Amino acid sequence: MLYIFFSRNVIRIYDENIRGSHHRNFPAITEFNGMSIKQEEIMFFYPDLLKKTVRPLTVLIISLCLTLPFLVATSEAQGPGISEQSVDLLTRTGKAMAEVTAAVKPGIVNILTTRTVKVGSGQDPFLDDPFFKRFFGDQFGRQRQHPREQKSSGLGSGVIVSSEGYIITNSHVVKDADEIKVTLTDKREFIGKVIGSDLKTEIAVVKIDAKGLPTVPWGNSDKLQVGEVVLAVGNPFGLNQTVTMGIVSALGRANVGIADYEDFIQTDAAINPGNSGGALVNVKGEVVGINTAIFSTSGGYQGIGFAIPSNMVKSIMESLIKRGKVVRGWLGVSIQKVTPELAKQFDLKDEVGALVGDVVEDGPAEKAGLQRGDIIVEYDGKKIEEPYILRNMVANTLPGEQHSIKILRDGKTRAMTITIGELPTEAQQSVESGDFQNALKGVVVQDMNPDLAKKLKIPDKIKGVIISDVEEGSIAAGALMQGDVIQEINRKKVLDVKSYKDVVSRIKKDESVLLLIFRGGSSLFVTLSQK
Repeated sequence: MLYIFFSRNVIRIYDENIRGSHHRNFPAITEFNGMSIKQEEIMFFYPDLLKKTVRPLTVLIISLCLTLPFLVATSEAQGPGISEQSVDLLTRTGKAMAEVTAAVKPGIVNILTTRTVKVGSGQDPFLDDPFFKRFFGDQFGRQRQHPREQKSSGLGSGVIVSSEGYIITNSHVVKDADEIKVTLTDKREFIGKVIGSDLKTEIAVVKIDAKGLPTVPWGNSDKLQVGEVVLAVGNPFGLNQTVTMGIVSALGRANVGIADYEDFIQTDAAINPGNSGGALVNVKGEVVGINTAIFSTSGGYQGIGFAIPSNMVKSIMESLIKRGKVVRGWLGVSIQKVTPELAKQFDLKDEVGALVGDVVEDGPAEKAGLQRGDIIVEYDGKKIEEPYILRNMVANTLPGEQHSIKILRDGKTRAMTITIGELPTEAQQSVESGDFQNALKGVVVQDMNPDLAKKLKIPDKIKGVIISDVEEGSIAAGALMQGDVIQEINRKKVLDVKSYKDVVSRIKKDESVLLLIFRGGSSLFVTLSQK
């Protein structure tokens, strides 16, 4: 019988077939791959069939058998794992994000609005049955068609930007609200008042009667880069103080169809209904955007959200607080994108700049010498890649200031100086529905401009005013609609809002009105009369 003893100091081999004690000493083994070896704890037995002639090979095999368990144990101990450096980095990153969140959350509020809406009860198909009408007439149908009022509530978010109680949110969050309830992080509730709202950018300022409030500092959205980590903080679906993380997916998103002036930050940080008006913050805990909308085919988050840049928000906010309205700069031109076809026609190497399609008579651009066909390529030294860039830059310019521009005309670059004017306000371009007590009461119109005409596909030869709204329940409701162009009233031409006012102001309360309107590519006559 062959006996193998594995000891801490030696490996001994004993053979009972050999007279006397026989052993071989191997180098002392006290440790194997970091594992300590205890004394006299392993013994192997091999039967007599191991002959002397093969004992050297046997010793080698036995040695391998002794080391194999340690190799397996070592392999298991050194399997896939996370390094201390990685754990430390992730731990520090998590703590940093938690610090940013803790600093921002007190400045985010919940906004609950209530508003009154008119709801039509709808028409029951049963009431349209000729058999039913034969016996009961239309009295039931008329009663059911009368709209009724009901209360509706809405949820949104807001950002405290002043310790004096000024809060930034979206216009659609507070639009037509009868009451605005603002809830702070500490559960205090206040009634908010709308200081000003700008539908062209979707920004509104709300004020609450409170002092010493926590605020979120402003960041510089112009320094944002694609790929930066951002956090979206708000109240999606009424779940207060929800924080989601993502990156800046893109910058300068325009033509999204959300607002008139668009320069959105695109992010994949989750934004859902109720997040509107909340903050998009950078890793410093600074507001770099106001969350506004999402792109979705389901109504929920699909990885594409949009936020208004903080620099645009600040400019609008200051104007609303100081003046109660937004004062924007104005060039007095209609501009369009340079397409490949247009670039070829104008002999341009690159498809950049803003092509001037029309110049407003006696406007700032005409006074400076701009002409139709000019291509504006720079504004105050900044390159104009797309028309919206010029539009936003001019809008953020104070009226009366002089600014330099560069244009391309007939293949040559020219430098010009232009004095920016003030963009006409909606009040100057429209008539409120309560101004007249006649058949046109409830009709709101505005001057036609090249942008509107292009959007509504109105031919150049059509002149008049565009209907922007028709009050429900008014005489004109059902006969006139948004987008109609009023060309004549009682056989008198209407060229602009001023001439519209002159004609309509002379119409008596019970007088019938004959209108010539343009709708759907053709002109038609419409009559309005008191019933």
